[in-house]
Amino acid sequence: MSTLQDPKLSTSAPNAKVDPQSVTISGYEVDQCYGPDSVQTADARAPQQPHQRIGSPGEFPYTRGIHKTMYRGRLWTMRQFAGFGSADDTNQRFKYLLANAAGTTAKTGLSTAFDLPTLMGRDSDDPLSAGEVGRCGVAIDTIDDMHRLYADIPIGDVTVSQTINGPAAVIWAMYLAMAKQRGIDWANLGGTLQNDILKEFHSQNEFIYPPEPSVRLVVDTIQFGTRHTPRWNTVSISGYHIREAGSTATQELAFTLRDGMEYVQAACDRGLDVDAFAPRLSFFFNSHNEFFEEICKLRAARRIWASVMRDRYKAKNPRSWLLRTHVQTAGCSLTEQQPLNNVVRVAYQALAGVLGGCQSLHTNSLDETLGLPTETAVRVALRTQQILAHETGVHRTVDPLGGSWYVEALTDRMEVDAHEIIKQIDDMGGVVEGIHQGYFRRAIAEASYRFGQEMEARDRTIVSVNAYTDGNQDRQVEILQIPHDVEVDQCERLTQFKKRRSNDQAPRALDAIRDAARKDENVMPSLIDGATANCTLGEMVQAMADVFGRYTSGPEW
Repeated sequence: MSTLQDPKLSTSAPNAKVDPQSVTISGYEVDQCYGPDSVQTADARAPQQPHQRIGSPGEFPYTRGIHKTMYRGRLWTMRQFAGFGSADDTNQRFKYLLANAAGTTAKTGLSTAFDLPTLMGRDSDDPLSAGEVGRCGVAIDTIDDMHRLYADIPIGDVTVSQTINGPAAVIWAMYLAMAKQRGIDWANLGGTLQNDILKEFHSQNEFIYPPEPSVRLVVDTIQFGTRHTPRWNTVSISGYHIREAGSTATQELAFTLRDGMEYVQAACDRGLDVDAFAPRLSFFFNSHNEFFEEICKLRAARRIWASVMRDRYKAKNPRSWLLRTHVQTAGCSLTEQQPLNNVVRVAYQALAGVLGGCQSLHTNSLDETLGLPTETAVRVALRTQQILAHETGVHRTVDPLGGSWYVEALTDRMEVDAHEIIKQIDDMGGVVEGIHQGYFRRAIAEASYRFGQEMEARDRTIVSVNAYTDGNQDRQVEILQIPHDVEVDQCERLTQFKKRRSNDQAPRALDAIRDAARKDENVMPSLIDGATANCTLGEMVQAMADVFGRYTSGPEW
């Protein structure tokens, strides 16, 4: 029995039998062929000709891209994600990535992956950190670790992205304090702090504080960045993890944009001018296997965000209307069976991200379902982008699929459905209220379960998983192993760090952090002072937990 969802996109008869091969992952039934009559206006209240709704590149509503010349003017940033073991280990990987990117005409950026204790705001010597230090990312406990992580890296020239959420304000404070000690003007720092705590409550579960103070901390970073770091993106609103948790492309689209709206509203409620901070909000989307859905998702996202910022939040600066996005290929789509096949998956996903108009791109390594990527796998992932950029010709024209009847019809359909979901969230009182009601987790779980049923019924063919399994027993790749010595050395380094620091400065700095949190002041200045006074990550996180409490129970379903 088929488990496919009800058709949405098709114009065929409503009772017609659904062919499993004609339905997308998100449940859109696709017609055999599309023509001019397939493209409808997305808003029946404001009829427009299709070409008016699509627009031109670099012009409202930015369906076709946020820049007129797109990749003809400059290629997307080839951002490579790295983090494992100690700060010294990751620093060497950063240098390896920069060396392998040398000579490309694309801008190069570094993305930092932190280990689980760091993501949860725990020091490496915390009992709850045992066995996890340096395993899935780099361990960062102190400003000394931050110095070693970016040693000899020209952070005034290379953009740096930091994938951190619950303790994002603390990690950013350490980074800013480190830059100041190196004599680098904050105005020259370029990069992105992921800092999207709302999606943690939806999907990834790396939250620390309850939703309300968590959003307050995000606004603190937005406010501080607006005043002091003009080139830094203080929040990257992330649909990637929502999709990795099992959502559909349309849910990813709607939940991500509505999370962004929640931050905009909270910042405006703080008294910030929307045009002062909105131009430096950025987004982070997944690029999955359903090729055209991924392209249309990015096109619809730009159109929705532009309209929301102009009409709902009354932003007057056109730069505030732009949805600038990073794209990462779908880690959840990779298979441990026949992992060499993942190179092909990643290449097509990367192509979808580029055809969708992303500003930066990360390509996953073929071995990431087995462990942290090896240097060889990382190089193949980077070369995939370079082949795409320099050998395929995709950069020669802007939005080459624009005007395709199928692409425009699917873009319109996803836009309509995303608006419906956004309205549901508005009606329940916003994202934070939806978290308390368990809405997001429930919706994602249902979508994930549905996809699992489709795989079991073989309505979805996954090569090497439920079909074409010959060769699954072959070991095809080496696995990167993180030795236990990394944890031992990191804990010893932390012990020595605490012995060297002043016995008076750190406690005073922690008291100042508590006072700022209690008095509803912006916590960033006190966190930077705390990092400079050699407070550890865990100590500063706990200082705020003394005021905010910890969110441990999760939403009720």
